[in-house]
Amino acid sequence: MKRYEKFADEIAELIRTGVLAAGEKVPSVRHASRTYGISASTVFQAYYLLESRGLIIARARSGYFVRELAQQPLAEPDISATAATSTEVDVSELVFSVLGSLKNPDTVPFGSAFPCPSLFPLPRLARSMAQSLRDMAPNEVIADMTEGNPNLLRQIALRYGGSGVALQREQLVITTGALEALNLCLQCVTQPGDLVAIESPAFYATLQVLERLKLKAVEIPVHPREGIDIDILSQRLDKLPIKACWFMSSLQNPLGASMNEAKKAAVYALIQRHQVPLIEDDVYAELYFGANPPKPLKSYDRNGLVMHCGSYSKCLAPGYRVGWVAGGRFAEQIRRLKLMTTISPSVPAQAAIADYLQHGGFDRHLRKLRHALETQQASMLASAARHFPPGCRVTRPTGGYFLWFELPKQVDSLQLFQQALNEGISLAPGPIFSASRGFGNFIRLNYGHPWSPQCEAAMATLGGLIRGF
Repeated sequence: MKRYEKFADEIAELIRTGVLAAGEKVPSVRHASRTYGISASTVFQAYYLLESRGLIIARARSGYFVRELAQQPLAEPDISATAATSTEVDVSELVFSVLGSLKNPDTVPFGSAFPCPSLFPLPRLARSMAQSLRDMAPNEVIADMTEGNPNLLRQIALRYGGSGVALQREQLVITTGALEALNLCLQCVTQPGDLVAIESPAFYATLQVLERLKLKAVEIPVHPREGIDIDILSQRLDKLPIKACWFMSSLQNPLGASMNEAKKAAVYALIQRHQVPLIEDDVYAELYFGANPPKPLKSYDRNGLVMHCGSYSKCLAPGYRVGWVAGGRFAEQIRRLKLMTTISPSVPAQAAIADYLQHGGFDRHLRKLRHALETQQASMLASAARHFPPGCRVTRPTGGYFLWFELPKQVDSLQLFQQALNEGISLAPGPIFSASRGFGNFIRLNYGHPWSPQCEAAMATLGGLIRGF
């Protein structure tokens, strides 16, 4: 990272945490140069970068000021209560009906599960694939099918090391995306009819997997900033025969919540005491805002109880379908189960990603991607404050590309979904994120596409539809 980029990130962190408030003047070029021991040109470059990210604005003969993105920001949602019993999961038809309606390319993609493809280095990845295929010996096409591309395994292990997790390569299993990894983990530790602790709200694919495997959901409420309610989790583990937990410890979908380090340690202590395996879904790990990456819950694992699942679909290569799991004590079971089902993800896709990770500038791409997502989040939050009626609430995640909105009680988000679709706007209604079909007045919106007049108009339309209930 260049010095001006590092300084820009330091100022962005001050804005994000409220140390520099909206409308407040940022340090002058002269003052910043003297205080931080950097040249005036470095300060100017940093301020130009922050201006392009939409965080500050220049005023003639006055200096730079923090942008007033929203004069009256929406409040955060409250934590939601959940039932104390287990729930049979039956949401697939609802999920499929929602997802099937999002295929029109002319629809404003607030309901999408992915960021804009233009944010990914797809041409550079194509060159990596061409290069890796030219260099691949014929025997490697077969040899790498069962074990995974050795260079990719090495790059993933190095990334874990950088986040404080020392892993043997033998613990890693390459999978066809993170969803296969999550499926395999759950199959290794449960039988039909077993109870699985999940978040509430939860990513809808979690619910579909439980439904397919005939497992029952024990919903644990999630705080919009701090993650799962650990007291409720402790009570459920004490009273119910839970066989596994499936949580997102950082940038949870749909809320964007992240557990702090103390909570992650406490969750691990709980599952260790009960000897309940935990499946950590960490597909958004690289999409954090700020300078410090969140440590995975896996970093506290000393007994192999945590199966940590990741993917390149959300941060680098959507469509390549390359994921992995660090399986702990279950790694060999996961590997064998994979060989009984899909055998191997695409060998060329693995080789392409491995080449890119080694030579393509992954960290440079991630910094650019994070900056774009942070700017787009600020635009959507400001737009919601302008257009949504009183009583609406919204999360403020420190990464990812989703916002979770709580709407007034009288709003039916399934009806709103259909009305918005008729206006050419997609959204994800709350009930698809709940085993008990709760969250009827909630929606998830995706800010992963560059902000445009079309997006602004769509937010204004949504605000009008919400007022109509």
